[in-house]
Amino acid sequence: MKLTKFGTSRVIHPRGVLPQAATKIDNTMRIYDNELLIEVDTLNIDSASFSQIKKACQYDISKIKQMIIEIVNESGKMQNPVTGSGGMLIGSVKEVGKSFPNQTLSSGEKIATLVSLSLTPLHIEKITSVNLNNDQVKIEGQAILFESGIYARIPKHLNENVVLAALDVAGAPAQVKKLVKKGDTVAIIGAAGKSGILACKQAMSNVGDTGKVIGIVNEQQQLNLLQELELCDEIILADALDSLGLYDKVEATNPNLCDVVINVVNIDNTEMSSILIAKDEGVVYFFSMATSFTKAALGAEGVGKDVTLIIGNGFTKNHSQITLDLLENSPKIKSLFEKKYI
Repeated sequence: MKLTKFGTSRVIHPRGVLPQAATKIDNTMRIYDNELLIEVDTLNIDSASFSQIKKACQYDISKIKQMIIEIVNESGKMQNPVTGSGGMLIGSVKEVGKSFPNQTLSSGEKIATLVSLSLTPLHIEKITSVNLNNDQVKIEGQAILFESGIYARIPKHLNENVVLAALDVAGAPAQVKKLVKKGDTVAIIGAAGKSGILACKQAMSNVGDTGKVIGIVNEQQQLNLLQELELCDEIILADALDSLGLYDKVEATNPNLCDVVINVVNIDNTEMSSILIAKDEGVVYFFSMATSFTKAALGAEGVGKDVTLIIGNGFTKNHSQITLDLLENSPKIKSLFEKKYI
């Protein structure tokens, strides 16, 4: 059997696709020469997936555990069949294949994977706890990282649960750093979530004194949180499912609309809200795993919006370091993450 760096040798069905697109992969925990075996401590289920699972299980922890185990047993990985998304994990290095690219990793070293659980071979022996508030699931089990897989060593001076939470959304602030320019007007839909908070902080840094960051949230307590964190120039309380309502509120104070719109919500049907509040030739970045490419593309066409639509890529160069630096240099955000994830 020919090994590839992308893990295609583990695809069971359908043949010819990569592991993320596969409906079933081989999660036998015997590694090939170019793989890394990890003893898993925590799964950080992505927000869209965890939200769907909680609702489907009516917030019953025993049912949530059962659903997660059934998903993994059926597909060999933690890929929500409804949202198609996964999350990431933290664990300790157990075994390094002799052809794995980095031979400096040592047994027992703590790492966080920076590739989705939707393509990661996973075996769960037991789920020990489920935290309904922060999307983290403690397990006993193992996972495999492919040769092409990326990861980050856990800084010893930071709490690993905080690191896991931040790195799970590392793509958002790192992409914001690339997309937002000085003087831009930027709207962030879902600004009070963990990805939204980090994206706001990065956007505030990018736009400078001549730009504006608009945080959009749908609950008063979220508005209060953003005010406490001093992360936005303007905060709008609105329902992202009400596209025209949100458009009216943004246009009332920003008649030229927004240069860049960042969508980090975890629910369906917010594509048009994002598109409507962007100015012509603006940019809309969909980090949310609940995004429908069809709704976004055809919706923009339908309202005659000439905007650049970007489907969020969770990876960009140096995204883990960018995000951890952002966390460490933001005492209020770091304190918030510590309260929530420790």
